Amino acid sequence: MVDINRVKQLTEQDMQAVNDLIMARLQSDVALINQLGFYIVSAGGKRMRPMLTVLAARALGFGGESHIKLAAIIEFIHTATLLHDDVVDESDLRRGRDTANALFGNAASVLVGDFLYTRAFQMMTELDNMKIMHILSDATNIIAEGEVLQLMNCNDPDTTEDSYMQVIYCKTAKLFEAATRLAAVLTHQPPEVEQAMLDYGKYLGTAFQLVDDIMDYSSDAGDMGKNVGDDLAEGKPTLPLLRAMAVGSESQRARIRDAIANRTGMDHLDEIMAILADTQALEYSRERAQQEAQKAIASLAVLPESEHKAALVDLAHLAVERTR
Repeated sequence: MVDINRVKQLTEQDMQAVNDLIMARLQSDVALINQLGFYIVSAGGKRMRPMLTVLAARALGFGGESHIKLAAIIEFIHTATLLHDDVVDESDLRRGRDTANALFGNAASVLVGDFLYTRAFQMMTELDNMKIMHILSDATNIIAEGEVLQLMNCNDPDTTEDSYMQVIYCKTAKLFEAATRLAAVLTHQPPEVEQAMLDYGKYLGTAFQLVDDIMDYSSDAGDMGKNVGDDLAEGKPTLPLLRAMAVGSESQRARIRDAIANRTGMDHLDEIMAILADTQALEYSRERAQQEAQKAIASLAVLPESEHKAALVDLAHLAVERTR
C-alpha cells in the first residue's frame, strides 16, 4: 500500500501555497459566494489534481511560482464541476458532508459554480500564456461535453463500453490530463515530453474514475463520503453493470437493464450485488483500472529519476488501491 503521507510531505509547501491562493481568490463582495465557496473548498478532498500539477512541475525541474497559480486554477475548475454535478445528480452527500445544493439550494450552487469557472479564467489570463489558455479552455469545454454525454447515457442500458469510456475521459481524465500536461508547457519541454505528461494524466484520470465507479458497489458511505449505490439509483450505466450484462445470464441481464432503464436498482440491490459477484464484474473493472495505472506509470519513463517522479508513480498506484 502506497503511503499518501509521504507524497503529502513532499508537496506540503507547494500545496499550502495553493490552498492559500485558493482562499484568497475565492473572496467576493457577495456574501453568499464567500459562504458557499468556502463551504465546498474547505470540505477537504484529496486535492489530487492540483497536487499532480505541482508534482509534475517539480519533476520537470520547475523552480518558479507559476505552477501554484496553475494548480489553483485546476482546483477551481474541478470544484465548479462538483457543484454542477451535485445539482444534476440531485446528490445530498459528498465527502461525508451535505452537498452545497442540499444546504444552499440548486440555484446558488449553479451560480457559485459559474463564479468559480469565471474566476479560473480570470486567473488564466494573468499567466499571459496563450497555449495554457488554449489547453484549459479546451479541457473545460470537453468536461462539459462529457457531462452532457453522461446525461444522455443515463437510463440507457444499451450504452456501449466505448461510450462509457468516452464519458469518463471527458468528465474526469481530461482535467487530469491538463493538470500534468501544463507542467510540461510551463517548463518548455519538447513535444515528446509534453505528450508523455499528457498521457500520464489521461491514463491516471481514467484509472481514478474507474475505481470511483467500482466503489459505488464495494465501499460504504463512511469510506466513500457519498451514498452507496448512488450511481445505481440514478440509472448510470457504469463499467461494472456493463460488464455484468455482457457476460451474465439472460435473467441477470434483464435485471440490470431494468435497473438502468427504470431506476429500480435500489429495490433489488442485494440481487444486483450478487450478479456483480457472480459475473466478476468488479474484478474485471478493477483490472481495467490497473491497466490504465500501469500505462500512466510507463509514460513517466521520459522523466529523470527524482523523488517527485517517484511520487507520481505512487499516485498512480494510490489511484487504484484507494477505498475512498
